[in-house]
Amino acid sequence: MNKDQLADIAKKMVTPGKGILAADESTGTIKKRFDGINLESTEESRRDWREMLFRADDAMSEYISGVILYDETLRQKAKDGAPLAEVISATGAVPGIKVDMGAKDMAGFKGEKITEGLDGLRDRLNEYYELGARFAKWRAVIEIDSDARPHQAVIQANCHALARYAALCQEANIVPIVEPEVLMDGDHTIERCHAVTGRVLRRLYEELFMARVFLEGTVLKPNMVVPGAKCADQASASEVAERTVNTLKRTVPAAVPGIAFLSGGQSDEQATAHLDAMNRIGGLPWKLTFSYGRALQAAPLKAWNGSNVEAGQAAFRHRAKMNGLASLGQWEKGFERAA
Repeated sequence: MNKDQLADIAKKMVTPGKGILAADESTGTIKKRFDGINLESTEESRRDWREMLFRADDAMSEYISGVILYDETLRQKAKDGAPLAEVISATGAVPGIKVDMGAKDMAGFKGEKITEGLDGLRDRLNEYYELGARFAKWRAVIEIDSDARPHQAVIQANCHALARYAALCQEANIVPIVEPEVLMDGDHTIERCHAVTGRVLRRLYEELFMARVFLEGTVLKPNMVVPGAKCADQASASEVAERTVNTLKRTVPAAVPGIAFLSGGQSDEQATAHLDAMNRIGGLPWKLTFSYGRALQAAPLKAWNGSNVEAGQAAFRHRAKMNGLASLGQWEKGFERAA
């Protein structure tokens, strides 16, 4: 493990004013996205879509610090023959790779998930490093309701897997993004999300400590503390920010260089407003930024529509800029209307 290298990459991933583009959708997921614009999902069309984003040079160089890729994408070449990882690196962003194998039902806990993919991970990480990846991502899915879920055994199993993954990443000189996502599906209150997110993060850092993970060479990718999507009582941006920051202060060590939030099904503008409100609080030991997938890609995908590169890149540039401003606490709602 090269601790200096890991720390340098982790700091770069949370550069002020920049964030991470999550372009690691599985083949099945991106097919669903393409179905929305009546585009067939082929290896070529997937390559064209992602290359369009990565070639938006001004957006990438000004607002994107890293890109999470799917296995297929890390191995692909652009139309001009350049590996897509090199296209990303040329903009100053760090190429990364999703390494988990998806969440499956956890035996004995109906409706709750455990993420798989540890078998063979050491060898895959070494290969990914040779292909240009310098960070990785592993997502744990935490189902939540207003009463029993998540069970502590499920939290423990997922956090243990995240810690084992993180230790293997650092052995390969790859920075691990640790992503414990408390889902926003359902009708639970923001108070319930606050309590559960705190439980998950406390257990996560216990497991990372026991696995001897070098925290300065990691990035946390958590959910924001929000009410369930079906909850009758939705929260303001200031309440989301206050509750999220409160939870982080109680659970996340100051040694962690940065926190890159997932959007988790929020609308584009909600995800931006919540991040901005958190950064306006100030005085925090970590950088707070974004690691968005749909919240960065939905508008560009609609504008691109399979062929309109200029429109797609303009929409991507706008969303990247809005979130870049939010990561500095400088976003204003009027910036959206002025676009």
